[in-house]
Amino acid sequence: MILWQTLRFAVGGLAANKVRSALTMLGVLIGVASVILLLAVGNGSSVAVKDSITSLGTNSLTVSSGSAAGGARAASSVKKLTVADAKALAGDADPAAVKSVAPVVTTSGTALYGNISYSPGSIVGTYPAYFETSNQKVAKGEYFTNDDVLGSRKVAVLGATTARQLFDTEDPVGKQIVLGGTPFTVVGVLQAKGGTGFTDPDDVVIAPLPTVQNAFTGFGAINQILVQAASADTTTAAQSEITRVLLAAHAITDPTKADFRITNQASLLTARESTTKTFTVLLGAVAAISLLVGGIGITNIMLVTVTERTREIGIRKALGAPRAVILGQFLTESTLLSVIGAGLGVAAGMVGSHFSIVGIKPVVIPESVLGAFGIAVAIGLFFGSYPANRAASLRPIDALRHE
Repeated sequence: MILWQTLRFAVGGLAANKVRSALTMLGVLIGVASVILLLAVGNGSSVAVKDSITSLGTNSLTVSSGSAAGGARAASSVKKLTVADAKALAGDADPAAVKSVAPVVTTSGTALYGNISYSPGSIVGTYPAYFETSNQKVAKGEYFTNDDVLGSRKVAVLGATTARQLFDTEDPVGKQIVLGGTPFTVVGVLQAKGGTGFTDPDDVVIAPLPTVQNAFTGFGAINQILVQAASADTTTAAQSEITRVLLAAHAITDPTKADFRITNQASLLTARESTTKTFTVLLGAVAAISLLVGGIGITNIMLVTVTERTREIGIRKALGAPRAVILGQFLTESTLLSVIGAGLGVAAGMVGSHFSIVGIKPVVIPESVLGAFGIAVAIGLFFGSYPANRAASLRPIDALRHE
């Protein structure tokens, strides 16, 4: 009965100042919603990066120029990767470890179709092995072939985003686009992979390597070599074979002085996960500040409430209300403010998670919902304890004299 009366008095006290109570709840709402949404964005970013990396396949390795040990070798002394390096890997590496090799050059340019002009995220020149190694599946048409590479044919495979931008709902297969002044016939469209939030792997044009070199980059260095290990279990063996072949090709006897580096999906995934975890923690810390601000708001509002109701407190104490009843009433009011605000914040956070934020699809962490709600309630109790204790400590005679 006493608990019910305390709750009824607390609700009445909040209802007496609706605007003030609503603004206080709004502060808690924003804090809870911020925690849920920002942690969901960090988690969504982590999931997107992981999906993007694993979509390449666990047996994919990437070879790029540069010191493997991160040393300070002069850029001029580092031998760039070439098509000859890729051919050496394809010819000399143990086929039991290395399944396929695809040299890759990447450039940019504008694609034209009719009166439509569009700049894809990247233009890639490579070999047909690239599609299997990077787990690129065709949705329409077909891939270009080794004969297309040998003949330097002007054919291209489009990513889903590029195809949509240039052709909308029209079937691109068999149509001609112009890249850098050179006409290319579209032979296929890739299945959509989906973006990571910062880059779109579907925004790409892929063509035979010699064709892209002739039209854009020249026949010099290449950006990287994509290697597919025979299986996920032979990734380590494939990495050893790559190192052996390229050291010999670059006339390097000391492996610590290698002018190339090899990354596999496992190591890349570990590094990216570490980065996104740090990013998520940072976002959570920023959001937690909003909860703290909401708690301070509760303290200020409750102090104002206690001051306004000092005479009421004096009358109740003069009529015999014990200290615990006064303390309980104001603690209940502050807790109600945080509970209602936290509940609305959870609802707002869950609704907001259905929308993409800065290009990232948020993935809600269930623990963050429970944690944010629980912390908000605890903050209401903690920050409401001082005003409540102040109210309960008032002497009846002093409270009755208050103007």
